[in-house]
Amino acid sequence: MLPETIDGGRFALRPFRIEDAEIVYSYASEDEFLRYLPIPLPYTLASARDFIAKQRALDRRVHASWALEINGGACGGVNIRFLAAHRIAEIGYAVARRFWGQGLATEASRLVIGAAFGLFQELSRVRAKADARNVASIRVMEKVGMRREGLLRSDREYRGELTDEVVYGILRSEWRP
Repeated sequence: MLPETIDGGRFALRPFRIEDAEIVYSYASEDEFLRYLPIPLPYTLASARDFIAKQRALDRRVHASWALEINGGACGGVNIRFLAAHRIAEIGYAVARRFWGQGLATEASRLVIGAAFGLFQELSRVRAKADARNVASIRVMEKVGMRREGLLRSDREYRGELTDEVVYGILRSEWRP
C-alpha cells in the first residue's frame, strides 16, 4: 500500500482531515478552480465536507488520496486509482488557484507516480485525463513525462454540455524519476 504521507520538501502529501473542510471550501468554490472540474454547483461548505469524507473512506489499496499541504494547510490534492490488479493506474490532481504556476501539481504527481512504480512491480502504465481546454493540466501531464495518447471527443459531461477530453499516459519503461 502507498504511504499515507509523502514528504515533498516544500510541501507534504497527507490524508485529508475533517478540519480541512473550510480551507477546501475556500479554494474549491472559486470559479477559476472549478472551471474544468466536474464538480456539482453550487459548491458549498457541505460539498467540501462530503468530498473530505469520501476521500477518507477510500480503500487506499486501490484508490489512494492525499491533501497537498503547505504551511499546515491543505491547498489541493492528488489521487491515484489502480485498475486491472494494479497493472494500470490513473492519477488526478488539483491545486488551489493562489498556488498555480509554482510546479506543485507536477512535483506531487511525480512523487505519487514514482511511489506507485516503486511499490507495484506489476504496474505497467499510469494515465491521466483532462478537459481538452485545460492547458495547465495538460502541461502538468507533459512535465511528468506523459505522452498524449488520444482525444475523446464529446466524452465528458460538464455543466450540461459534452466536452472533449485528452488522455495522456506513461509506461514503466518511459518513467524517469
